[in-house]
Amino acid sequence: MKPIKFTKEETKAIVGEIQDYFRSELDQDIGAMPSELLMIFFAERMGAYYYNRGVYDAQAALKARMDSLHDDLYALEQKTKHLR
Repeated sequence: MKPIKFTKEETKAIVGEIQDYFRSELDQDIGAMPSELLMIFFAERMGAYYYNRGVYDAQAALKARMDSLHDDLYALEQKTKHLR
């Protein structure tokens, strides 16, 4: 897996979310640099867990879609004496 990289805009947004969390939930102010370091830590150490969950969810959605497509195709078959 390639390392998770964020654009400057995404990094700024994530840093803001971390700062908001610390302020509202922990009643602490945290600077931009510590917030960005925390973001990098989570991206490097925990990112694969979130990434894999997304892959698993995509696989499940694709399987459900393919099952539905299979059912739709089966419904198009014409009745014959041939059994499959």
